Amino acid sequence: MVEDELVGMIALADMVRETAQEAIASLKDKGIHSVMLTGDNKKVAHWVANQLDIDEVYAEVLPDKKADQVKEIKSTKGWQVAMTGDGVNDAPALATADLGIAIGAGTDVAMETADVVLVKSNPKDVVSLIGLSKQTYRKMIQNLWWATGYNIFAIPLAAGVLAPLGIVLSPAVGAVLMSLSTVIVAINARMFTYDKQ
Repeated sequence: MVEDELVGMIALADMVRETAQEAIASLKDKGIHSVMLTGDNKKVAHWVANQLDIDEVYAEVLPDKKADQVKEIKSTKGWQVAMTGDGVNDAPALATADLGIAIGAGTDVAMETADVVLVKSNPKDVVSLIGLSKQTYRKMIQNLWWATGYNIFAIPLAAGVLAPLGIVLSPAVGAVLMSLSTVIVAINARMFTYDKQ
């Protein structure tokens, strides 16, 4: 101020990362509802949420109430909740969520509490994590079906079900067939391709 007259002003604000916008857009494309849970001021939180196109905002939430908010979202909406955080204040909520994701640059408490720790501070890694987990689950189901089907056929054969027809497996052939099942499951697991996009 000069002679009681305002001549200038400095405003500070956190810049919203472009990768955060891309991450939220990708989550929406996958049908995932995004929620901001923060201790920040309501105006700031809503401004950031508008920039990112976040679906829902809970602002001015005290650190000890974040876990309660996660529990409420899970119970009232029946959603599975993945929580991303990096601070001591986030640790209880990370533990309460179905999936706690800590940022590698965050506090030790958050990293110890979370189920997954992201090495980089890139929000898009959350989207990659979800895609990777879905593909891993798909591979597990494929291998489970293969092993089950193979054993449904092979165990009765090894037990001598076809012996009345003159077909008898020697123990050596049974061992080779059992090993073949393991090899096929291992090869299928190795044929894992993951597209980050």
